[in-house]
Amino acid sequence: MSKILIRGAKVLGGEAQDVLIDGETIAEVGQDLSAEGAQVIEAGGQVLLPGLVDLHTHLREPGREDSETVLTGTRAAASGGYTAVFAMANTFPVADTAGVVEQVWRLGKESGYCDVQPIGAVTVGLEGKQLSELGAMHDSAARVTVFSDDGKCVDDAVIMRRALEYVKAFGGVVAQHAQEPRLTEGAQMNEGVVSAELGLGGWPAVAEESIIARDVLLAEHVGSRVHICHLSTAGSVEIVRWAKSRGIDVTAEVTPHHLLLTEELVRSYNAVYKVNPPLRTERDVLALREALADGTIDIVATDHAPHPHEDKDCEWAAAAMGMVGLETALSVVQQTMVETGLLDWAGVAERMSFAPARIGSLENHGRPVSAGEPANLTLVDTSYRGVVDPAHFASRSRNTPYEGRELPGRVTHTFLRGRATVVDGKLA
Repeated sequence: MSKILIRGAKVLGGEAQDVLIDGETIAEVGQDLSAEGAQVIEAGGQVLLPGLVDLHTHLREPGREDSETVLTGTRAAASGGYTAVFAMANTFPVADTAGVVEQVWRLGKESGYCDVQPIGAVTVGLEGKQLSELGAMHDSAARVTVFSDDGKCVDDAVIMRRALEYVKAFGGVVAQHAQEPRLTEGAQMNEGVVSAELGLGGWPAVAEESIIARDVLLAEHVGSRVHICHLSTAGSVEIVRWAKSRGIDVTAEVTPHHLLLTEELVRSYNAVYKVNPPLRTERDVLALREALADGTIDIVATDHAPHPHEDKDCEWAAAAMGMVGLETALSVVQQTMVETGLLDWAGVAERMSFAPARIGSLENHGRPVSAGEPANLTLVDTSYRGVVDPAHFASRSRNTPYEGRELPGRVTHTFLRGRATVVDGKLA
């Protein structure tokens, strides 16, 4: 059927309404809408959100299809309520040319589960020495506007300045992985009491904070936009808050795992908790939650980082860094932000749909749930509680830190331009 009536859903957590989808568009929103000729979804008590947008996803293709592919990654995204993801550039080959970003973009089109917007590398080969083909990637069919060497920091101040100057010409943004490399040589976890007790190399907060401080000043000097990836410390929050108070055009993201998990989990030596940036202290976690609530941190981004089991099921020092997150992100945000009273569902929509689409200049996503808008929607049963079982993940990888943990909420339906990609909690 081309018509779908979602009946009785709480739009953005507000009053119950009916939403009529006709083809690719929301035709009407209101009370007691006619169901004539429409497939009816009874959604009483469920929350209806705009389709989620992730500004920070690793899809691994091309080059590491053993970890993830565009198809499996977008299936995972749809399962988690996402209708669009931004694919990071650290693939093999690196997405530093128009040809590679167009390949990823076209694979996303073919998958059909969610839209894929490639992120272009800032420097050739992520080596931090020479700017990539920024203009050519922007002018390609993929229309790249976000550039990042994520996984590596653009640590050369001159290169970072030139990148900011270049992308300013077409309204682009540089997304920085804030990690001063000399300060994190041999680092294995957050630097502090726990790292000292475990005898693991410490990853100091200042390694992140010093790069953020430099880059917001560079952005102010150039008059360009900078975005801070996976912010993780209380000190980083204060720097971003100060920068915004000066009118600097900076945005920032936090991951779900940095809103919930702490360095204490590393005591288990379970490499599933090894991530970049590392899990921090309880004080940092609380500061990140408060900053997300007050708008200092603009968005939640998953940093979905899939790895095959052999890269994680090994000793801590040899293990790869990263966690999968697309299929659990909304549940973690519900637990840490909604159930604590820090955000309502309208606030979740802002930080997981509206704002990331705005930062990434992504049209037709992050749109209001109103007549005439694209029917990119997510329906959530917020009363559900269940234990995370990675065996049921759509992702090719299983490196989740939440295995066996009870989390709230379940995505029951996801709609991409009016077509259901998830129905009753299962991929369509």
